[in-house]
Amino acid sequence: SNITHPEMGQRLELECVTPLDYSNVFWFHQDKGGILHFIVFISFWSETTFEGYQKTSTYFEASKEDKFYRLVVKSFTSQDKGTYFCIMNSYQMLYFGPGQPAFFPVCSLGSTRAGHNTSCGHFSGPFLFSIPAETSEDKELNFCCDIFIWVLLALACLLLVIALAVTIMLCQR
Repeated sequence: SNITHPEMGQRLELECVTPLDYSNVFWFHQDKGGILHFIVFISFWSETTFEGYQKTSTYFEASKEDKFYRLVVKSFTSQDKGTYFCIMNSYQMLYFGPGQPAFFPVCSLGSTRAGHNTSCGHFSGPFLFSIPAETSEDKELNFCCDIFIWVLLALACLLLVIALAVTIMLCQR
């Protein structure tokens, strides 16, 4: 329902808010033809990777601060029109943001005053991710997986201790 209407050459600033501390975020642009274009990957360590494995971009800025992942289109042009999506990757799950349409202003005549647009919509806040509540089945499955992982870890530690003891005994002979 929120539509961003930047002027030609203006900065377009978008933001995703993640509910989890350790998340990675991807930003994509869907052009007016419906084609998705990768923009940037932002790791939870605040490292960015743009298209072509580049650390920086001449067209975009990307950053992370706490749970806020930001994307800036430095100078909005007609090629930048479309919908912007952020996708959160956390614990091998993907969560899709709702998408933010960005187009040039479409206002009725007389809706501007002293060159300022007064009746066009604007983006009023960050994308918020909604993560479905965990069901009791999910909790039970997670508990079983956790137990399985801890048992394997304990067995691996036991094997290491046995190998260490055998090595010590053989070295003393």
